[in-house]
Amino acid sequence: MRQILRNELREIEDLGVIRKSSSPYVSPVVVVKKKDGTNRVCIDYRPLNKLTIFDPQPMTPPADIFQGMEKDQCFSKINLSKGYWQIPVPKEDIPKTTFVTMDCHYEFLRMPFGMMNSRATLTRAVKKLLCGMDNVVDYVDYVDDLLIHTETWEAHMKTLSELFKRLQEANFTVRPVKCLLGSRTVDFLGHSLGRGAIGLQDENVEKVRNATRPKTKREVRAFLGLVGYYKEFVPNFTAVSAPLSDLVRKGQPNVVIWGDSQKRAYNSLKVALTSKPDVNKKFVLRTDASDRGLGAALMQENGSTLFPVAYASKKLTHRERKYSVTEREALAIVWGVKKFSLYLYGTVFTLQTDHGALQFLNAAKFDSPRIMRWALALQLYNCDVHYIKGSENVGADYLSRIE
Repeated sequence: MRQILRNELREIEDLGVIRKSSSPYVSPVVVVKKKDGTNRVCIDYRPLNKLTIFDPQPMTPPADIFQGMEKDQCFSKINLSKGYWQIPVPKEDIPKTTFVTMDCHYEFLRMPFGMMNSRATLTRAVKKLLCGMDNVVDYVDYVDDLLIHTETWEAHMKTLSELFKRLQEANFTVRPVKCLLGSRTVDFLGHSLGRGAIGLQDENVEKVRNATRPKTKREVRAFLGLVGYYKEFVPNFTAVSAPLSDLVRKGQPNVVIWGDSQKRAYNSLKVALTSKPDVNKKFVLRTDASDRGLGAALMQENGSTLFPVAYASKKLTHRERKYSVTEREALAIVWGVKKFSLYLYGTVFTLQTDHGALQFLNAAKFDSPRIMRWALALQLYNCDVHYIKGSENVGADYLSRIE
C-alpha cells in the first residue's frame, strides 16, 4: 500500500497539483479502493472542515432552469475533467491543504477534493467563465456537466465555438468520453429534453407509487405503519385506511385477499404521501438498510412535524448483501445523500440513522475501508448526523424492504 501511495502521489506531483511542504498544518491521507479495483488517494479534511465557515453557492431550482427550453432542438453536454484541479489555491491558503504520508508532507497547489467549500468555489468559477452565455447551463453543483441548448444547429455551433474558446483561455480541460455533442435529445438533472418537449423523470415517489401491493398481514402492517406515521397530513385517515386495517384483524388469513375497497384505500394512501419539496425549508434525510435493499426518505420540517417529500429504494446486489450490517447501513447513507444531492448539496441538513455506530460518521475513523471511503465522500455535504430509534425510522425501513 505504501508503494501504491508513492506512485499515486508522484503522478499528481508531476501534474503540478501538489508539492512537498513544511507547513505546520496536517491532515491524514487515506488510500481507498474504488469499485473497479483501482486505488484513490483521499485526504481526510473533516477536522479542517469543522473549522471552516460554510459558504455555499445559492442553487437555481431545476424547474427554473428548464423554463423556455420547449423549443430547443439541439443539445450537447460537456463534461469537465478533474474540475477541482482546474482551480488554483490562493497562496495564503496553500499551507492549510497540507497532508502527511509516511515519507513526507505535501500541499495542494490546485483545489483539492474534500474541502467543504470546494464545489461552491468551482461553481462560482464556472459561472464567471460562462457569464453572458444564456444557452449554456452551468450545473456543476451536482454534476460536472455543462448543457448547451439551442433551437438551431447554426446557433448551436456558434455557442459551442464560443464555449470551447473560453474553456481554452481559462485552461479548463474536458473529458471527451463523457461528452455528448449534437444530439436531438438529452437527459439532464432528471429531465428528458428534446423534440419540443420536456419530460420530468420523477423518481421521487415512483418507488412508493409503484410498489407491489403487500401480500401478507405483516407487510400490510408495515405499510400502515408508514402512512400512520404521517396520518395528520392525510385527510380522513381513519376512514381511508379502514379497509386495510380490516385485513390485519385477528382471524383474517395471513395471505391477504384484496378487494376493490382495499385497492382504492391502498392507492389513495400512496398518493397522499407525495408532496413537492420547498427549497426554503430544512431537509431531513432518513436512511435504512435491510438484508435485501436500501431505503431513503427525504423529509422537511413542517412546524414540529416532519413530512415526506421524496422517496427512493434500491435492491442490494449479491455482493452488497455480503456486507456487514454496519457497512450496509453506511452504504444506505451515502447512497441516499447522493440520490437527493439535488436538494441537499449547498444546504445544512439533518441525517438520521437508526444505526448507533454511524452517528459519528463525520468524525470517526473506521477499520472498514468501504465505510472510510464513504465517510470521506460525504465531506462536501454539511450535515448533522443524529441517531433515532428504529421504531421512528418507519419510512426508510419500509422502502428498504419493498420489491
